[in-house]
Amino acid sequence: MLKSTSEVKKIRKERIRKRIKKQIKGGPDKPRLIVVRSNRYIYAQVVDDLSGRVLVSASTLEKEFREKAGKTKNKEACQRLGSVLGKRLKEKNLETIVFDRGIYPYHGRVKTLAEALRAEGISF
Repeated sequence: MLKSTSEVKKIRKERIRKRIKKQIKGGPDKPRLIVVRSNRYIYAQVVDDLSGRVLVSASTLEKEFREKAGKTKNKEACQRLGSVLGKRLKEKNLETIVFDRGIYPYHGRVKTLAEALRAEGISF
């Protein structure tokens, strides 16, 4: 049976997610940072995989973030998001994380977010 291209893309993305999730695991001492990129916003959350809890989250969708920044989907917004997330991680005494870029290649907005986190002193 023929499948539509959107269905094939969904299946491919799900396969990539499963493959990455098998390799990357986060625990209470070294939680996993998940990056989700949409056409309008960037979402980032730090998850403890053993307990299944979200420890820290930040996104360009937040009200105080949108008030300070005009655009929410460019590299400058990712830079600010990385610094905000780095400060929140410091408040929770989390210095090391596992970076999970998901299905997105490590360049552009994802790379800018990672570099901003490293500038805040978070290691991964």
